[in-house]
Amino acid sequence: MMRFSRSVLRIRSTCLPTPPQLNLLPLPQGSKRLDLPPVLGELVGGVVVGVSALHLLMFPENGALATDSVIMTILQAIGNLSPEAVTSIFQSQSEVISVLAELGVIILLFEIGLESDLRELGKVGYQATIVACVGVAVPFGAGTAGLMWLFDVPVIPAIFAGAALTATSIGITSKVLSELGCLKSREGQIIVGAAVIDDVLGIIILAVVASLAKTGEVDVLNVIYLIISASVFLIGSILLGKFFNKTFIAIADKLQTRGKLVIPAITFAFFMAFLANAIHLEAILGAFAAGLVLDETDKRKELDQQVIPIADILVPIFFVTVGAKADLSVLNPAIPSNREGLIIATFLIVVAIFGKVVTGWSIFGKTPINRLAIGVGMIPRGEVGLVFAGIGSASGVLSKPLEAAIIIMVILTTFLAPPFLRFAFKSSVEPAEQADSVG
Repeated sequence: MMRFSRSVLRIRSTCLPTPPQLNLLPLPQGSKRLDLPPVLGELVGGVVVGVSALHLLMFPENGALATDSVIMTILQAIGNLSPEAVTSIFQSQSEVISVLAELGVIILLFEIGLESDLRELGKVGYQATIVACVGVAVPFGAGTAGLMWLFDVPVIPAIFAGAALTATSIGITSKVLSELGCLKSREGQIIVGAAVIDDVLGIIILAVVASLAKTGEVDVLNVIYLIISASVFLIGSILLGKFFNKTFIAIADKLQTRGKLVIPAITFAFFMAFLANAIHLEAILGAFAAGLVLDETDKRKELDQQVIPIADILVPIFFVTVGAKADLSVLNPAIPSNREGLIIATFLIVVAIFGKVVTGWSIFGKTPINRLAIGVGMIPRGEVGLVFAGIGSASGVLSKPLEAAIIIMVILTTFLAPPFLRFAFKSSVEPAEQADSVG
């Protein structure tokens, strides 16, 4: 858990300092010193050791050969191994890391589900719902249509990239709101509530587009089936969770072993992931639903703390793998064939920012509210956006320029959101300071 600095600004009465309750991923030392989100350090670390830089971590599914890996070259020289043996080791190593990365993304979505308190939605009501729906529809529609019409991107990759624009990172925005003391303000509650709904809508969209990527075509009936099945699966899991919670606690209490709470919880997450996959949905949807179900248990806080060490081990592997697979050399403007990728990245960044900023003006009513702060608070994609990029990369549906453009979009929106949000809330701070000086 990161240590947050207390705000030294005098903020209006709705912005009262509150202690942060965030469970963030482990932060690499360099990123920690710069006070940056941990996911950025993990992603950049993956880029450094991957295909874009040192070639230490390579994957055959990206077209890499054993001879392209620096580690395999050194191993062959030291052990005097045959090319066949090196190739076998290279493939085995890649498979092991890929499996660990898949486990990491399941744990990540399970953790996000645990942190998505559905009971908080009632406190912000229809306003958060409107902000979330607009924040999903506008970037998704503008991104998908723009990629198809302006850049002639095929339908399914365009849909996947558009879906990646819908995500919102709760952790990054909540960090800044905590620093400003505005986490419990009306704007803060709307932002957090909308981000929770964004997660739910985003996971459903991801389940749909990932399944579309497997078939290679857009089948309207299949899309309808996926939307209905994903919605029923998610809502049904939450409703059944009210009956399951007592059973879960009873099972945990009867176990006479270490980890008597976390072991059945992780087992339940994997079972739900298997169940989702069995009905042709993404496994991550099941893990997310498991997190939402167990969020209602009386031992949710204790479980949340016990999941953190597991996430600390596995989740960074997923993000490092995403970074390692991203070939950022396709964004080198010195190469003429790469310039299209840079233009796509610029387009995605513009859509990513303005597609969320407009959400602040979707709230109707005469009650004074900081609309800019709400819109800016929805900008950062963070770890959720990288989940889209990782799944898209694993499925092979994204081209290298498009995949790199999505990752660049995630990085920039995550970097830009904190200072933008501080600036947006400055309009709420200054009037209070002026009022104090007049008084």
